[in-house]
Amino acid sequence: MSMPPSPTAESFRVSDSAARRLREILDEQPTGTDDEPALRVSVLAGGCNGFQYKFALDPPTMPDDSGFPAGEARGLGAPARRALLAGAELDFNDSLMGAHFTVRNPNAASSCGCGTSFSVE
Repeated sequence: MSMPPSPTAESFRVSDSAARRLREILDEQPTGTDDEPALRVSVLAGGCNGFQYKFALDPPTMPDDSGFPAGEARGLGAPARRALLAGAELDFNDSLMGAHFTVRNPNAASSCGCGTSFSVE
C-alpha cells in the first residue's frame, strides 16, 4: 500500500459552500470563550471500507496540529493521518436527499454509499 505524500495546509481544501455552512454552525454556538472552536478533520481506522472521516468542533489546539483555511473559520488536523487527505476537499451538499458534508478524496480507491468511509490501495 503506497501512501500519498505528506500534506501541507494548502493540500486539504474547504469549498465555499462548506466554509459558509461551517460559519453558520459556529455562529449558532454559545459565546463566552475567547477561542472560537475550529473544525477538526480526522481520519480514523474503521468504517465499512477501512477508514472513516470524523468532523468535530474542537476549541483546543494540540501541539502537533496543522491548520488549513476554512473561509472565515479555521480548520485543524493532526498530521498522523493527514496524508490520507492530501489533495482532498471538504464540501457541503444541500439537496432533496438531505444536507451533509462530504469529502472528495483523490486518494480513496473506494468509498461506501454514504460517503463516510473509504479505502486506499
